Amino acid sequence: MHRRIMRRHSRRTLFARILLGAVAVLAACALPARPARADEAKADLYVSPRGNDTWSGTQSVPNASGADGPLATVQRAQGLVRRLKQQAGRKGPIVVAIRGGCYSFSEPLHFGPEDSGTAQSPIVYQAYGDERPVLSGGVKLDGWRLSGDGRWHVGLPDVKAGKWLFTQLFVNDQRRFRPRLPRHGYYTIAKEMPPSEKNGRKWVERFGYAGNDVRPEWAGSDVEVVTLCAWFAARRHIAALDAAQRVVTLAGVEQAAESMPLPKDERFLADNVREALGEPGNWYLDRRSGELTYVPLPGEEPQKCTVIAPRAQRLLVIEGDLKNRHFVEHLRFLGLTLAHSNWVMTIRGQSCGQSEATMDGAVSVTGGRNLTFDGCAVRHVGTYAMAFGPGCRDNTIENCEMFDMAAGGLKIGHSGDGPVPRDGDPELLASHHTVRNCLVAHGGRMHAEAAGVWIGDCPYNVVQHNEICDFYQIGVSAGWTWGYYTSQAHHNDVGFNHIHTLGQGVLSDMAAVYTLGVSPGTRIHDNRCHDIQCYRRGYGGWGLYTDEGSSDIVLENNLVYRTSSGSFHQHYGRENLVRNNIFACAEEGQIQRTRSEPHTAVIFEHNIVYWTNKSQVLGNYWDNQVKFDYNLYWHPAGKPIRFFDNATSFQQWQEQFGQDQHSLVADPLFVAPEKDDYRLKKGSPALSIGFKPFDYSQAGRTGPARLTGGLPPVPKAFE
Repeated sequence: MHRRIMRRHSRRTLFARILLGAVAVLAACALPARPARADEAKADLYVSPRGNDTWSGTQSVPNASGADGPLATVQRAQGLVRRLKQQAGRKGPIVVAIRGGCYSFSEPLHFGPEDSGTAQSPIVYQAYGDERPVLSGGVKLDGWRLSGDGRWHVGLPDVKAGKWLFTQLFVNDQRRFRPRLPRHGYYTIAKEMPPSEKNGRKWVERFGYAGNDVRPEWAGSDVEVVTLCAWFAARRHIAALDAAQRVVTLAGVEQAAESMPLPKDERFLADNVREALGEPGNWYLDRRSGELTYVPLPGEEPQKCTVIAPRAQRLLVIEGDLKNRHFVEHLRFLGLTLAHSNWVMTIRGQSCGQSEATMDGAVSVTGGRNLTFDGCAVRHVGTYAMAFGPGCRDNTIENCEMFDMAAGGLKIGHSGDGPVPRDGDPELLASHHTVRNCLVAHGGRMHAEAAGVWIGDCPYNVVQHNEICDFYQIGVSAGWTWGYYTSQAHHNDVGFNHIHTLGQGVLSDMAAVYTLGVSPGTRIHDNRCHDIQCYRRGYGGWGLYTDEGSSDIVLENNLVYRTSSGSFHQHYGRENLVRNNIFACAEEGQIQRTRSEPHTAVIFEHNIVYWTNKSQVLGNYWDNQVKFDYNLYWHPAGKPIRFFDNATSFQQWQEQFGQDQHSLVADPLFVAPEKDDYRLKKGSPALSIGFKPFDYSQAGRTGPARLTGGLPPVPKAFE
C-alpha cells in the first residue's frame, strides 16, 4: 500500500449491520443439509463422547454389555487408521465417523505424512450423519462465585501458576471483550515523536498523548495499546511513560518509520484495562492471582450459560516434511466444526504492517496436498481461521464457514512467520487452491488489519462464489510484490463473490478486492462489492484496487456500489484491463488513480459509471497514459458532468485528452438503483457502447450457512 501519509480528515464512523443469526443454539443441533460423505454405516471407525479409547471403535454406540463401542478421541482413531493403512489390497476410503458433541483438547490435532491417504484410498474424517461434532481447543469454565455487585468470579490455578493465559472469552457461543479505554471511540495521538535510530534504520516507538489518556501505572502491565493508522493496526505493551512530557514508549517489535508512522491525530485505545471493567459483557483475567471476573449481560445466569476460554493455540496442524519432500496428502475433513483457539500477545507485541500476514491460522497447513475441507466450520478463533503455507497445492476448501475470527479468514502462501520466502524452490510454492461457496464473516475482532482472504506470492488459486463480509480492511487480497519485480501471484481467479461491509470507518487504504504486483492471467470478475467505508475521507474505501505494480490484470463484469472513495482505484501499474463493469454511487471521485508513469496504466472500456452526489468522474491524478473508450456516464440530475474539476467537461475530456471518443453521457436505465437493482431496462443505451449485461445475482454463496447460521451475532470490536 502507499508508503506515505495522506492528508488528514475528520473522523467518519459508519455502523454496518451484522448479518447471520439471532439466537444461540446448542452444538448438537441437526443440520438441514450436509456435504456428500462416505456412508457412515460403512465407516471403519467411530468416535463418540460416549466412547472409550480402549474399545475397538468399530461400532457407533456402546454395545449392550458395555465391553465395546466407539472410541473417545480423534487422536486414538488416528492411530488406528495408521494400522488400517497397512492392510494389503485396501481399496476405497478409510472413514472415521465422529458423532455429535464437544471434544476438547489443549494441544492441536496433528497430522503428518504418516497420516496420508492415496487417491484410491483417501482418509476421511467426517461428521456422523447430520450430527454436529465440535473439536474445541477451549475449556468450559464452571464454579463461578457471585459478588455483591453481580459480577461472576472464578479462580484458575493454571493461570496463577503461569501455565495458561487467554485473551478471548465466549459466552453462549458469542465473543466477549476485555475492558478498554475509552470505552467507546478512541483517543488521538497528541504529538508525533521523532523516530529512534537503530542499526541504520529509523523506528517508531513513541508518541505524545493528551491529558491522562495514558496512565503511569500501565507501564510494564498487561495493558495493550492498540494503534490504528491508515491501513495497519498494531498492538503493543507499554515499556515506559514520561508523565511530565506526556510521552509513551511502546515495547516489543519495532515499527519502521517509513512504513508505519504514528502521526498526530491518529487514533489509539488501551485494551485490557482492569480499572475500566464495568460494561456488561466485559471480563478481566488477573494472571497473577488467577482470578477471572466477568460482568454479565442482563439476564445471564452462571448455571444457564456456557462459558469457554480457549487453551490450544492452534486446532488442527497438518505438517509435511518439506526437507525430504514427504507431504501430507489425500485427507478429507467433512462436516466438522473446529472452535476456540487461543492467541496471546508476547512481549514483542503484534505489528505486521499489512493484512496481518505474519499471523498463523487455527487450521495451519504446510506441505499439504490434495486435501479437502468440505462443509466444515472454523469459528471463535484467535488468529486467521485457516492458513496454507509452503508446499501446499491442489487443496479444496468448499462449503465451509469461517466465522468470528480475531484476525482474518483464510491465507494462501503462509510460512508461519509471514509470507512464503521466494528462494527459487518450486516445491515450496503454494498454489492451485480452490476456495468455493464459503462464508468468511466477522473478522478482525482483535487484529483489525486482517483480510477476509489473503493470497500471497502464489499462483493458480480460485476464490469463487463466497460471501466475504464484516471486516475492517480488505475483502480479498492477491499478490505480495511491490512494483514490477518478478511475482508468482499470477493466474489467480477471484470471481462471483459477494463482498461487503468492509472498513466500517475503522481503517483506510483498502478495498473489496486488492491486488499487488505483476499478475498476468489474473481475473477479478463477476463480483458484487458494496458498502465499503474507510476512516480517513479521501483515502481508500475503494471497490476494486490495483495497487503498487499491479499489471496485466483483467477486471470485468463486477458490480461495485456505495464506496466512500472511488469504485475503482489504481495506484500505479501497467496494462490493467477494466471492462464491462458497473461502478455506482461512490462518495468521491468515481474512478481514481495515483502516480503517473510513462506507459499505459489502465484500459477502461465498456463500463457504466453512475453517481448521484456532487463528486466528479475522475479523482486524483490523470493524464493520457490511459485508454478510455466506449463507456457510459450518467448523473440523474441531468446537469453537465465534470471529469476532474469544474473546468473539465466531458467534451474537454474528449477533445483535450483524446479520451472516450465513442462514449456516451446517457441514462443507463437501471431498474431501481435506489434499491440496489442495477439490471438494465429494455432499450438501455448501454448496449450501444458494447456493454454486455451480466447476472450479478450469481455472486455469493449458492446455499445458506449450515453450521453457523443459528449462532448469535458477532459484536463489533471497533467503532
